[in-house]
Amino acid sequence: MKKMLFTVLAGALALGITQADAREWKKVRIGTEGAYAPFNFVDSSGKLAGFEVEYAEALCKEMKVECTLVQQDWDGIIPALQAKKFDAIMASMSITDERRKTIEFSAPYYSSPSHFLARKNTPLQMTAEGLKGKIIGVQRATIQDSYATEKFASVAEIKRYATADEAYLDLGNNRLDVMLVDAPAAFGGFLQKPEGKDFAFIGAEVPIGGGVGVGLRKADKDLKEMFDRAIAATYANGTFKKLNDKYFPFDLSIKQ
Repeated sequence: MKKMLFTVLAGALALGITQADAREWKKVRIGTEGAYAPFNFVDSSGKLAGFEVEYAEALCKEMKVECTLVQQDWDGIIPALQAKKFDAIMASMSITDERRKTIEFSAPYYSSPSHFLARKNTPLQMTAEGLKGKIIGVQRATIQDSYATEKFASVAEIKRYATADEAYLDLGNNRLDVMLVDAPAAFGGFLQKPEGKDFAFIGAEVPIGGGVGVGLRKADKDLKEMFDRAIAATYANGTFKKLNDKYFPFDLSIKQ
């Protein structure tokens, strides 16, 4: 996946983002969840904000198109794309073979490790035996949901939530024993809040997912090319690194 990205980036930089592309797509609507801080959320003024919101704006600038952000619940985000409610998804959506059956993806624009999250000093071991009879929380229809279902559904209860915030609430109120989460989102969101002070990542990183990409309709091959070129440009000109450093104390870039 990483080698594929940089092959795309090199080709994209050679081609550049042309005016012809901009004339093909003058306006692009981008769907995002708005409930996944610090990647995408609604701020105190009621506006969409976060790392992905700013990065979407940077990509649109590179593509020389006018972009509109559309808030959409996670559960319905792929159907809404297919129904043409918007033209692209930027909502921390991991690239998976299952999703590729229905939509296309750009080159990945950031990597996102997963981790188990539980109370500090928990005696639980993050294994099938250690989680036997326990309740594991996940956000519905995520790679964490798929992994937990495959690995632990035979020994533990998998409790699914429409949003990560709903799951964090149950974790804090002891209605969950552990969560399987997107680590950067949990670090930048829940773990920075007062209610997250008694919690920590437990065990080793869980190796799932193929990076996060822009979700697109399969027919929109020209738009995919535009996003690939824009991602390449933001890596080359330092825009991605600047936003990464603004929001996170660790590197989310796709590495060769």
